[in-house]
Amino acid sequence: QVQLVESGGGLVQAGGSLRLSCAFSGRTFSNYAMGWFRQAPGKEREFVAAITYVGGGTYYADSVKGRFTISRDNAKNTVYLQMNSLKPEDTAVYYCAAARFRAGPILGETGPYDYWGQGTQVTVSS
Repeated sequence: QVQLVESGGGLVQAGGSLRLSCAFSGRTFSNYAMGWFRQAPGKEREFVAAITYVGGGTYYADSVKGRFTISRDNAKNTVYLQMNSLKPEDTAVYYCAAARFRAGPILGETGPYDYWGQGTQVTVSS
């Protein structure tokens, strides 16, 4: 059974930065594509960024392109989301998710993901 534990959320002023981490355990990390999604109060969960299980291909939502960077460290079984130039509209609970042997733009949808973390709150003040 895969376990995902997010960390790194918090309160930051607009224009600031945060780095989220997601620790993966229970299976072979390198076999899983990893994604970050977020959900603001009263809104549906939306895609933020994803990284494939092989080759390191990345995908981003238009709203975060140029500001957020997803990366993975297979030696540490961890995926990261570096968030720069944060805006109040980035405020949400951020979730990481794992999808076994997945690649391609389908990673922008929730369906391919097999496992989800419990989420970490990110609040950006204006």
